[in-house]
Amino acid sequence: MPPGLGETPAAPAPADPAPGRSRIDPLAAFYLGLPFVALLAVPLYDRRDPTLFGFPFFYWYQLAWVPLTSGLIYLAARRRA
Repeated sequence: MPPGLGETPAAPAPADPAPGRSRIDPLAAFYLGLPFVALLAVPLYDRRDPTLFGFPFFYWYQLAWVPLTSGLIYLAARRRA
């Protein structure tokens, strides 16, 4: 068989990230992962007490993460800029 026949071509080298884009900052990844982990750990907040304005802890803990998550997304985005 002549050389080159029956051989698979070599895969091209992986391309570098697009120009102007860099890998995610570890601190930004921490900011984005914190709400994810905190809300998945249900046994940590699966209780009634303490209440806040009549809301059991289970509900106000999750509601408190809404503005906290917005702030963490803002901080992560500022680190990227």
